[in-house]
Amino acid sequence: MRRSFDRLAGMVEELLEEDPLSGALFMFCNRRRDRVKLLYWDGDGFAIFYKRLESGTFQMPSGAGDKAVLSSAELAMILEGIVPLKLTPRYRRAQMGLP
Repeated sequence: MRRSFDRLAGMVEELLEEDPLSGALFMFCNRRRDRVKLLYWDGDGFAIFYKRLESGTFQMPSGAGDKAVLSSAELAMILEGIVPLKLTPRYRRAQMGLP
């Protein structure tokens, strides 16, 4: 977690193959998962949000690999300590076709 603005932006370009100036929020977590950094381009410069947990770990959604795309709700849940779940619909309404 020693990297700052330029090195995190470089990681976004090289490892994630994304544009760090796109306005997207990029999340970096350490191995112990007790610290997280968020990198964001706000239009005229980079901003970093850094959070360190005193106890416990951040829980990522199941199936989230190194390059997970999270919604803003999932990100908020992770930062609040709620484990986001990927729900699958149990019921699908049949389509009524006309002849």
